Amino acid sequence: MNEKGAWRTDHRTKVPMDAPGEDLAALRSGLGRPAGTVPALWRFYTSPVDGEVTPELEAEHAALSLYGLHQQSQSRPMHKPGIHLGTALRTLHRSERFSEEAVDRRVAAAVHTSSVAALIHRLRGLVTQLRVVEQPLDYDRLLQDIRRWHYAESRQGVRRDWGLAYHEWSARVGRDSSESPLTGQS
Repeated sequence: MNEKGAWRTDHRTKVPMDAPGEDLAALRSGLGRPAGTVPALWRFYTSPVDGEVTPELEAEHAALSLYGLHQQSQSRPMHKPGIHLGTALRTLHRSERFSEEAVDRRVAAAVHTSSVAALIHRLRGLVTQLRVVEQPLDYDRLLQDIRRWHYAESRQGVRRDWGLAYHEWSARVGRDSSESPLTGQS
């Protein structure tokens, strides 16, 4: 992908190209399967390995697979630098396509997991919903967040980052900017 989220740019015309269906199918083939076990994904890996599966490779495998799911049947790029997962999920929450309560429950289930495998499973359902509302997110950032999820000491920071973006107070609709955030009065 390039810096604008397009799969590749045609080197002759400089026009962004859509991801070929076979590439997206290869990426999706990693869903629910351990990193390094899907030969179709090997050509997409960039994480250095030395004979063992690392947290970096597991995170890259998950991000690639989730991206393949998200980009399926989409005409515009679903990778967009700068769109934090929490921000994308806030858009999903407000989309009216799914009930706010249901989205809140799914987000809560994802952030309360402690294992990477459980997190990926929960993210898969959320990414499917993001695809329905055509909401992109930053997969480079997601890769880093998944890598950090492997470590208990950094997992809480990822949760905090997602929560702050998901519940961003300045993004609430209908609040006059002169109102006090605590009382709702000027």
